[in-house]
Amino acid sequence: MTLEIEVAVVGGGVGGVAAALALLDRGHRVVLTEEHPWLGGQLTSQAVPPDEHIWVEQFGVTARYRALRDGIRQYYRDHYPLSEQARADRQLNPGRGRVSRLCHEPRVAVAVIDQLLAPYRSSGRLVVLQHVVPVSADVVADVVRSVTVQDTRDGSQVVISAELVLDATETGDLLPLTGTEYVVGAEARSETGEPSAPQVADAENVQSIAWCFAFDHVDGDHTIERPADYDEWKRFELPFWGAPMLSFVAPNPRTLEPEERTLDVNPEFERNGDPRFDAGDSDLWTFRRIAARQTFRDGFASSDIVLANWPQLDYVGGSIIDTAERERHLAAAKAQARAYFYWLQTDAPRPDGGFGWPGLRLRGDVLGTEDGFAQAPYIRESRRIRARRTVREQDISVAVRGHAGPATFDDSVGVGMYRIDLHPSTGGDNYIDVECAPFEIPLGALVPVRTVNLLPAAKNIGTTHITNGAYRLHPVEWNIGESAGELASFCLELAIRPGDVVDDPVLTARFQAGLTAAGVELHWPEILGY
Repeated sequence: MTLEIEVAVVGGGVGGVAAALALLDRGHRVVLTEEHPWLGGQLTSQAVPPDEHIWVEQFGVTARYRALRDGIRQYYRDHYPLSEQARADRQLNPGRGRVSRLCHEPRVAVAVIDQLLAPYRSSGRLVVLQHVVPVSADVVADVVRSVTVQDTRDGSQVVISAELVLDATETGDLLPLTGTEYVVGAEARSETGEPSAPQVADAENVQSIAWCFAFDHVDGDHTIERPADYDEWKRFELPFWGAPMLSFVAPNPRTLEPEERTLDVNPEFERNGDPRFDAGDSDLWTFRRIAARQTFRDGFASSDIVLANWPQLDYVGGSIIDTAERERHLAAAKAQARAYFYWLQTDAPRPDGGFGWPGLRLRGDVLGTEDGFAQAPYIRESRRIRARRTVREQDISVAVRGHAGPATFDDSVGVGMYRIDLHPSTGGDNYIDVECAPFEIPLGALVPVRTVNLLPAAKNIGTTHITNGAYRLHPVEWNIGESAGELASFCLELAIRPGDVVDDPVLTARFQAGLTAAGVELHWPEILGY
């Protein structure tokens, strides 16, 4: 089967959805592909509530991303029995989690994404292919003519012929298939000049993945079957961790000192804090809680629902990129998470002196799975294009730049804000945590050095192993995808190539004006407090 289309967006994660919406809003025809049952990537199939900066309710995200957030809140108002206080809260946080001002159930984000795409699917301008992965590409003279995707269930294939191709996969899967130059893992300090880079490059040194799960606490014994490898995981300890991984101990990302976390099951009272000074992860229950029973009318929910994406789930056994061991590492990451949940049910120390909470219950229904674990692992790091411009630590680090004012680029196509936050890695590194200035996304980071009609639309832009730690979060990935979609539209309308826009300041300015009109913020406002 062959589909001929204007733009192929391969990968239906946060960036892929944003790219498709931008193109569809501009009147183009799009094929959007996705491996998993849900569109939305780290927000849905990976089950991770959005990691966002502290100004998200006022500025610093695109208009389309804000529409997604507003849609999630409206979905709760339309379909859930909210308490009077929650219903009146303009900044409703359904889970009252501390990692975000909008902690919510993944299924709600799926519903809103489907709503945003529904008119275009109905009109036929959007074709969505799910349960497919890219397996090959036809490339002639640096032009990607088609991409072949294969159904993961029956092996059938579809050839997608497109004028422009956007790689929005979680690990930059189109880059090797198309022969696009890329980097994976850690670059050497001699190459990038970054203070936090290692002395020696290591392509296998990437951030850990984590296989998340959702659970609540109800009466009864819901203990899962004892994992066959449980004793092995109980003994496993990283040199810098301070305790076995099956514990409440983990390093503080900023001080690197081991700290004891807590698990306050269904707390009656909650504390508030400023995430600039309090990361909120000292209690694992409230950190990424996605449904708080106090959000709803009395009696509606007997327990909160918690999403586990915690340090103890970080799998460092090996990279899943460019390796024949991918499936083994994926299985091991899930096994680590399963062992941790069993430990919580049976061996975890309770405040009353006992051990384990057998009332903890996996909630696969919340994640669209039978086993209670997310449909896909949370992936923090991707292959990255060799770009016309690469963002380095020197560009955005407060320590290197000497101030916390916004990091600007003349060719900005969006903004983002997060600390340079690298989790323990497959190369044996502890956390790397660097204070970061509010930053911009340079157009040059979206354009490969050679392949002329392929654009990155996720975590695969021109960053380094270090700066990926800041550019990898939900709203930034959305902005990357949206701007890549807008760039593809701009090139189609003028019959030019992305490299032409980078090379011509007049075209760059014209493109930026279109982004601004579409609600993409190109610069941070002049305020006090950065």
